[in-house]
Amino acid sequence: MGGTYSNIRLHVVFSTKNREPWIQPQLQERLYPFLGGIVREQSGKLMEIGGMPDHLHLLIGWRTDESISTLLRNLKSRSSAWVHETFPDMPYFRWQEGYGVFSVSHSQMSKVSKYIQNQAEHHAVKTFKEEFIALLKAHNIEYDERYIFE
Repeated sequence: MGGTYSNIRLHVVFSTKNREPWIQPQLQERLYPFLGGIVREQSGKLMEIGGMPDHLHLLIGWRTDESISTLLRNLKSRSSAWVHETFPDMPYFRWQEGYGVFSVSHSQMSKVSKYIQNQAEHHAVKTFKEEFIALLKAHNIEYDERYIFE
């Protein structure tokens, strides 16, 4: 075959350090486009972004020649540095170390996109911890609850 053809779609979830509610509207309205710019710079496509003050969900179209861990390392480190430079009153802003990444089939794209758009609705009845554990279970990912939220 003469080329590489792919349709890699990922649902990425990560939180602020200790799930501190840093992502308030003033930060959110500038952070989301900044993260989208990082994804685009790395030849990815940010298809949806949403979250709550303590965590984010991203639906990303990704490429075959770069690891998702490289993308997440760049997203977190660059955005954290940008927050510190842009919002000097937030010197303690940090992301939690790990993340969740889940594959998304083409047939489930709109469902995942709507899920990300409706985070406030979901969290009216479910905590982030409950949500994240439900995602792990739905994707049949083994975990040890003692280490999820270090």
